[in-house]
Amino acid sequence: MANIMQIMPYLNGDEMVYVQGLMKDLDDNQAQQFANVYSYRRKDPQTVLLTCLLGFVGVAGVHRVLLNQIGMGILYFLTAGVCFIGTIIDLINYQRLAFEYNQRQAQQVAIMVKGTM
Repeated sequence: MANIMQIMPYLNGDEMVYVQGLMKDLDDNQAQQFANVYSYRRKDPQTVLLTCLLGFVGVAGVHRVLLNQIGMGILYFLTAGVCFIGTIIDLINYQRLAFEYNQRQAQQVAIMVKGTM
């Protein structure tokens, strides 16, 4: 397997460990295919943070829609981030929200890559 730092240098911490575990059984071609698809699908925690901050200027819930949580996004939008409390909690937990989304995407991509080869 190719070095994960060479293929995906933008990963850090728990995300790198998680992705490395998924990629351990992939050959170089599969690892490259995984990296290409995953880099397209993953959400950067900084993007989640910035869209969460939009909740304080009147457009709450954009970060939830970005993370494919449409129902929560609509709820946040209609309730001003559940009176800003939900937005503040998400602001504190933005890295966890991004990591959980990225985990789901990595699992889907790994299943897809293993199934195509």
